[in-house]
Amino acid sequence: MSAALHILLVEDNPTDALLTEEALSTSRFQVLGSQRLGDALGLLVAKHFDVVLLDLGLPDSQGLDTLRALRGKNAQVAIVVLTGKDDEELALQALNEGAQDYLVKGDLHPRSLQRAIRYAVERTASDALLRKSEQRARELTAHIHQVLWMIDAKEARALYVSPAYEAIWGRSCQALLDNLHSYLEGIHPLDQEMMRREDAAMYQTGHIDVECRVLRPDGSMRWVWIRGYPVTEQGEIVRVAGVIEDVTEKRRLAVEREALEEQFRQAQKMEAVGSLAAGVAHDFNNLLTIINGYSEIIHTRLPADSSLKALVREIGQAGERAASLTRQLLAFSRKQVLEPKVLNLNAIVTDTAKMLQRLIGDDVDLDTILAPTLAQIKADPGQIEQVIINLAVNARDAMPQGGKLTIETANTVLDESYVQAYPELRPGPYVLLALADAGTGMDDATKARIFEPFFTTKAPGKGTGLGLAMVFGIVKQSEGHIAVYSERGRGTTFKVYLPAIKELAATGLLPSRRQGDVAHGTETVLLTEDEPAMRALARHVLSMHGYTVLEAGNGDKALRVAEAHQEPIHLLVTDVVMPGMSGRQLAERLVLLRPGIKVLYVSGYTDDAMIRHGVLQAETAFLQKPFTPGAFAHKVREVLDG
Repeated sequence: MSAALHILLVEDNPTDALLTEEALSTSRFQVLGSQRLGDALGLLVAKHFDVVLLDLGLPDSQGLDTLRALRGKNAQVAIVVLTGKDDEELALQALNEGAQDYLVKGDLHPRSLQRAIRYAVERTASDALLRKSEQRARELTAHIHQVLWMIDAKEARALYVSPAYEAIWGRSCQALLDNLHSYLEGIHPLDQEMMRREDAAMYQTGHIDVECRVLRPDGSMRWVWIRGYPVTEQGEIVRVAGVIEDVTEKRRLAVEREALEEQFRQAQKMEAVGSLAAGVAHDFNNLLTIINGYSEIIHTRLPADSSLKALVREIGQAGERAASLTRQLLAFSRKQVLEPKVLNLNAIVTDTAKMLQRLIGDDVDLDTILAPTLAQIKADPGQIEQVIINLAVNARDAMPQGGKLTIETANTVLDESYVQAYPELRPGPYVLLALADAGTGMDDATKARIFEPFFTTKAPGKGTGLGLAMVFGIVKQSEGHIAVYSERGRGTTFKVYLPAIKELAATGLLPSRRQGDVAHGTETVLLTEDEPAMRALARHVLSMHGYTVLEAGNGDKALRVAEAHQEPIHLLVTDVVMPGMSGRQLAERLVLLRPGIKVLYVSGYTDDAMIRHGVLQAETAFLQKPFTPGAFAHKVREVLDG
């Protein structure tokens, strides 16, 4: 120490005061004396002192009260007790009250006194710095959301824990400082055994890195991430310090992000399948129309006792299955052509339920619960019927021993909080269609994949895996939402939400399924189709039913045929997408030449192509390929009579 130390000597004995001053009679010490406590207190306020040499027995104060009074007046000054009492208990009490040292008068050597004063000053400065550091650390940790902690690895006790512990655990820091293992009381019961194993390993390695759940006294649960690192001395782990972070919100966001990513992956799969289906739909539908058409014609013309009749029937059934697969793929990928109408869902359910019992069998009890005042929806009635049928058949398969199937309708509202997880949905009123079975139920892994194309839990040959995929596509294309709730052994409930509208429901909810006794005609039909085989089939069917047929392979030829024909032309049957002139363009030009002519569009393309070519309008007559000869003849008669 280069600067002189300023010392206040509080001593009422003149001899002892003189001896002390002589022991400190060097340039390194400047001593000022006082015989009474009161005077000393005044000097402490008026002047700066590095050390107080204090006799505990003064005229105006005795014992430890003297020390307490000085310490209360100045908490920063170093105090060395200098007394004639060689009392070990008193010395310990003095040190506990804030004295830096306790010296006994008599044979105290000057160097010992000087050394004791220097050490007292150094310890005071060190303690002050440490207290300041601790204060700053506490101020810092008080505003940190993570828990900072340190434990004694040998004694298994907490040395420090920051205030954030109380916010996360809902328990006091003092409880942890009193008993390190009290933190386990806040660990979720399902995680406690795991944390005991982690604790045991931590004392050996000094490391811990684990996530667990905290169950707070108020019943709420938090996820925490606990990390710890060893503090070693001479190669031995003496302490472990670490941090605890509340990761509840991070986990929630991660789960939501994973769900959204899974939705995106599913959407990509759907888009890939949809693109594939749409890409082959046109040619495939043309081929199926030809296969199914000629098989039906041959079947009707064969004698009743012909052995070939059964073979032709097999061809037709195979073609129908292929056509059904195509429709399901297009439905799943939201590419099928819809004919939406304003509907009352109750009427659809009531009408469909009449045929459902035959599909699901007598061992399944069918119950319908229909809301008496149900809002209207706008959807394709045939497609909604398919949704109900597919879900009902799926429920039947989940109840091999029989059971109960409930179909329910209701008005409901999807609020902002619900639709946040489904960007395609809008909040507002919806109509609910729910089908609940008492079947085997599904585990989470199965439930996550049920809408994937070609995914099935049925035995090979028992299902295509497209039924629920088709339901999903129809609902989505109808701007709705489908949710599934299921537990193993507890059954499954599908909930379909369709947007409610205020328009009045249309009459004639479902298209007639009867196509027998198709009326023949004598009108003239201009048939325009660029596919020769398809055109030949259509010409054959029309001729079979009595119509006069004019044909053309494209729009330009059709216009030339129409100009050359002198008699009336009653109907244009045209493919939508053709090389050069589209079906829509042909119809627009032909109407100018033949006012009053009616138009029937046919196509094997998906609805995207239809929209691009401008034919999907409410007043447009349209027939989707593949179709049967009977369906084609029925549609022609319907348009002519319309």
